[in-house]
Amino acid sequence: MLKDILLIMLSCVLVENFIFSRFLGCCPFLGVSEKPGTALGMGCAVVFVMTLASAACNLVYNFILVRFHLEYLYTIAFILVIAALVQFIEMFLKRFVPALYSALGIYLPLITTNCAVLGAVILNMNNYSDMPLGQSFIYSVAFGFFAAVGFTLAIVIFAGVRARTEFSAPPRSFKGTPIALVTAGLIAMAFSGFSGISIG
Repeated sequence: MLKDILLIMLSCVLVENFIFSRFLGCCPFLGVSEKPGTALGMGCAVVFVMTLASAACNLVYNFILVRFHLEYLYTIAFILVIAALVQFIEMFLKRFVPALYSALGIYLPLITTNCAVLGAVILNMNNYSDMPLGQSFIYSVAFGFFAAVGFTLAIVIFAGVRARTEFSAPPRSFKGTPIALVTAGLIAMAFSGFSGISIG
């Protein structure tokens, strides 16, 4: 089991990174990556939400949806679970870390519909629902956690590179969003080098 979890870690963080390989969660990736501190805060929020959402959605799917033959409602159920978790973290940050709450702005409630979080729990359901319940739960939580770590790594690296581009002098037509997209493409190309790693 430990070997499988290590393979999940390698896959989620490097080989099939949610940003650079699956292209999930690009909205906050581009919107909250102007400063490394804000990017790290967003990444930590996504780690918290995605890990808990993976655990909660696994339990909801196995103990409610499967038990009552309501599997076809999984998308609605998962969105409700994610929305509840985001509300919790939003209230926590507003109370205890107001500076980060203000910096994240509209992107914090957007975690509710962040396709990276929803994609992680749906991939968990597709990949691990046929396994025994305990094993399925452990793998789902590991996948959610490491997928979020990969997301955080991507957004922090991009924020660091983007902060350095502020001091460069690109052509006027490339200033702002265009140079950010070019930079993201170059980082994605670098990450594609990990695709040759065998994880099977």
